[in-house]
Amino acid sequence: MAAGYAELLGTRHAARLLVGTLVGRLPNATAPIAIVLFTRAEGGSYSLAGALAAVYGLANAVGQPLLGRAVDLFGQPRVQLPAALLSALGMVWLALAGTSSVVAAYGAVVVGGLFTPPLEGGLRALWPSVLGGREEKVHAAYAMDAVAQEVMFTVGPLLVTLFVAVWSPAGALLALNAIGVLGALSVVVSEPSRTWRSEPREAHWLGALRSRGLLALLGSFFFVGMALGSITVAGVAYADGHGGQAVYGWLMAALGLGALIGGVVYGARQWAGAPERRLRLLVGLLAVGYLPLLLTPGPVAMTALAAVSGVFLAPALACAFIVVDRHAPAGTVTEAFSWLVTFFGVGAAIGTAAAGPAVELGGTAWGFGVACAAGGSALLVLMVTQGVLSTAGHSRAVAGSAPGVPGGSGEVAPRARSAQ
Repeated sequence: MAAGYAELLGTRHAARLLVGTLVGRLPNATAPIAIVLFTRAEGGSYSLAGALAAVYGLANAVGQPLLGRAVDLFGQPRVQLPAALLSALGMVWLALAGTSSVVAAYGAVVVGGLFTPPLEGGLRALWPSVLGGREEKVHAAYAMDAVAQEVMFTVGPLLVTLFVAVWSPAGALLALNAIGVLGALSVVVSEPSRTWRSEPREAHWLGALRSRGLLALLGSFFFVGMALGSITVAGVAYADGHGGQAVYGWLMAALGLGALIGGVVYGARQWAGAPERRLRLLVGLLAVGYLPLLLTPGPVAMTALAAVSGVFLAPALACAFIVVDRHAPAGTVTEAFSWLVTFFGVGAAIGTAAAGPAVELGGTAWGFGVACAAGGSALLVLMVTQGVLSTAGHSRAVAGSAPGVPGGSGEVAPRARSAQ
């Protein structure tokens, strides 16, 4: 298992691109907590802190697919690095100006969120050419990518609290965004990023969204995001009645650990059959894993249930990456991956908003009930749209093959094209 991942990371450019992407995404991964801590340190209310974080998230959701489309049109360096610089300048503006002017603070987080570079989608577009077009390696890289995300979202908040303790909330904002720019720079000056070119694309205002198969997938993962968002709030409600913040920390850590284990195991072997069929199974198991949370047992048992509920998250994400690649119209792969980020994030935000009233109306179990309902809805979308998702298509060259990059003229296995 470890040998397989070591082989992937030993491929030329692979480790640099993965690490650079994760480092470049740190500002985005840590923005909500960093913005809240900074606003509170400036004397702002919890309402203002929450609103600024929400506006950042909304701006990010809007910007990702737009910047992803720009990457497909103009290449990675010409979009990713300027976007990273503009996003960092927005957060520097917030750190230096503070929240005394609410309008300026909102403007700063809009700039910071809107111009967050689509490094996540960009990396997934690069994997086929970096790994020589070998389908089994690309699929394993998607699984490794999903696992790495879990690590980043675990380590990121710890870095925020460390920087706040060592410097200040403003210093944390400045340091994290400086690190993020360095990560983006590391990616865009690499050979695969510089030489990558998207496939020729049909001019269409809908871009990647003209694929019905992609729309079906996005609809499903909107609800997966909603389930995760609701668990973060329901977990707080549970912890309030069972020991406080320490219990909440254990629950979230267990959820992440479960996802890490699931992703590592999933990526360690090759899987036969259509990924669309496998995705239905994984999302179904993910939905079933949320059901025991309704029992809300004692902290030890609840921590174990949280770990189980996370096991199929990273495998479902990794499989979804494959399905995105198979259904994205030619020349829109970065945009398509960015849409997945957007739908997942918007779903998480709505899940967070829905879980609060649910807890107030019916208690902690109702909060976890939102996650169960969302998980079931994610599966239902895939079941209803399985005809669209299974639409067969023709083989295509590796997405975004770059001249002179090994595998650039290779073939990935037949890629399904959704009806357009």
